[in-house]
Amino acid sequence: MATNFDEIIDRRGTNALNTDGFRGYIFHAGPEKVFPYKDEEFVRMWVADMEFGVAPEIIDAMRTRLDRRIFGYTGVFDNGYYESFSKWCRDHYDWDFPQEQLCFTPGIIPALYQLAETLCTKEEKVLINTPAYGYFLHAAEYSGLGVLCSPLKKNERGEFLLDYADFEAKCADPHCKLVFWCNPQNPTGRVWTEEELRRIAQIVEKYNLWIVSDEIHCDLLRVGKQHIPMAKVMPDYPKLVTCMAPTKTFNMAGLAFSNVIIRDEELRKTFKDRDKLFGMVNPLSLTAAKAAYDLGDPWLQELRVYLDGNFAFVKEFLTEHLPEAVLNIPEATYLAWVNLGPCVPDIEDLPDFFANNAGVLLEGGNALFVDNAEGYIRLNLAMPRSIIQTGLEWMRDAIAAHKAQG
Repeated sequence: MATNFDEIIDRRGTNALNTDGFRGYIFHAGPEKVFPYKDEEFVRMWVADMEFGVAPEIIDAMRTRLDRRIFGYTGVFDNGYYESFSKWCRDHYDWDFPQEQLCFTPGIIPALYQLAETLCTKEEKVLINTPAYGYFLHAAEYSGLGVLCSPLKKNERGEFLLDYADFEAKCADPHCKLVFWCNPQNPTGRVWTEEELRRIAQIVEKYNLWIVSDEIHCDLLRVGKQHIPMAKVMPDYPKLVTCMAPTKTFNMAGLAFSNVIIRDEELRKTFKDRDKLFGMVNPLSLTAAKAAYDLGDPWLQELRVYLDGNFAFVKEFLTEHLPEAVLNIPEATYLAWVNLGPCVPDIEDLPDFFANNAGVLLEGGNALFVDNAEGYIRLNLAMPRSIIQTGLEWMRDAIAAHKAQG
């Protein structure tokens, strides 16, 4: 590989959420919460950003922009970015969209908040599949909306499947107005098939619901897998919003730049009118995003191969050392959704247990993933394999020590 994904990059001193913000995010606590480990000793396998350096082509483009020396108010005033992003969508997903539908936001999370607030009244509800990315819930709660949860089913191998009957029953609720759809699904890593998407689309259309399709992980596929945008399955449905971003794919979350594709003209106007940044974007973010779509694909293909190796490594480790754990290698994302319930059935707060007993920071359980997540942890595997090995060994030893205590 041209990229050295085994390189360990020191992120301390950069005000990274990953290194400095874990107390507030995972434990809802401040500096008063202490652990048997120093902060710099933790193996951090939690928040969904990568420990890999950004593609050099993106860095070079940013350096070139820096050399222009002025960073005044910036918007997307020409066709260049649209041409780059739409070409990416055509090349990777055989899908395109009109330029006027493309809107911008500092992130998918702000878009979820704004769309929930705009589309629903206080008496209406948002539907999500569980386990779910916590901000689907938070976006609804922020606007005082009700939340309907449709739990994913598990087969005998622990693989997650849609429960169509339950999903439709929740859609039929007269107060249901909006579906927060997630594909690839976070945290399970499912890439929904065309058949699955079509069945969901039929239900959504039957009840005339709005659907916001969060597809931020769509580029982070296992080698050989293919993502299908919901917009391809619902080509003429006007009440669809698609969310994508280069930031997750290329490890640029801090640059805060995302794409929101809104078909409905009235909603699009409202979305723009309520933009707290009045259409402005960070000039370096725009430069980086365009460079990512123009030049980043070779780096992404190398990344996918390395991530596949990481998942294979974790699967082998768990099979050998923690055979009761259940991991189905996800079809997308760099996040492993692991059922550790059979290994430590008496531990309710798994993030707290592993932080205090293993020196590993991770997320899991219903407190962070809404519902249907008891006994599960989510491990970020977008890091050098040597770090993953250390984290797994420390977790294994902590579980063994806990069992030995009886």
